[in-house]
Amino acid sequence: MEKTFNKKDLWNADLYDAKHSFVSKYGEGLLDLLAPKPGEKILDLGCGTGDLAKKIVGYGSEVVGVDKSQNMIAQAKGKYPEIRFEIKDATNLDFNQQFDAVFSNAALHWIKPPKAAVISIYNSLKQNGRFVAEFGGKGNVKMITDEISNQLKKAGIDYYQDKFPWYFPSISEYTRLMEEAGFTVVYAQLYHRPTPLMGEDGLKNWINMFCANFFEGMEQVQRDKMMKRIEEQLKDRMFFEDHWLADFRRIRVVGMKE
Repeated sequence: MEKTFNKKDLWNADLYDAKHSFVSKYGEGLLDLLAPKPGEKILDLGCGTGDLAKKIVGYGSEVVGVDKSQNMIAQAKGKYPEIRFEIKDATNLDFNQQFDAVFSNAALHWIKPPKAAVISIYNSLKQNGRFVAEFGGKGNVKMITDEISNQLKKAGIDYYQDKFPWYFPSISEYTRLMEEAGFTVVYAQLYHRPTPLMGEDGLKNWINMFCANFFEGMEQVQRDKMMKRIEEQLKDRMFFEDHWLADFRRIRVVGMKE
């Protein structure tokens, strides 16, 4: 059956798979912290196009993948029809103590309000279940977003903080949310992870994929000129040989529902 995509959904699943597969590849290291076991029931929260859910199934676990994006879920179902994928909002999951583990890679920094998401995750876990996640931390992609903001202001375009799509907390901020929800935090790390964005258009592709809302309502000609100025300002600091190197900072956490 031919897949159909929701045009109102800003997530481009084809671009994600073609140009940003590194998101799932970096997430494979997080599976060591998850340590899936045969027979476990695991929720992949913010599953994207399903690549890591497929990896977890390979350990013998039963996986349910959820994402708010209809386009991502349609892509995941097309790639891995044997896995259960559903469209769900992480702040309002309707699972009640169903999972041995909740796993989330590169998704929680998109989800607001974060407190509602953490409570929803906690309620989805069985007693003694675990929550294992990685997401953007404080200072993540700061050079890129500062320059986007700078260029918008130079163009006389009001830059409102409510256009900022992410939540990038410190370790203390996020672990406090976890503890308030009832988790025992057994692991927390903030680390730098410079990430290659391949090719001359690597930065542009990344911005088009993840920062489109900054340019809403802008004519394409103006948008192209602004993108060029952003690249020019960042190239000396972020372009090396044949690729861009994005200034990623990530948080990894493990919490137990005891």
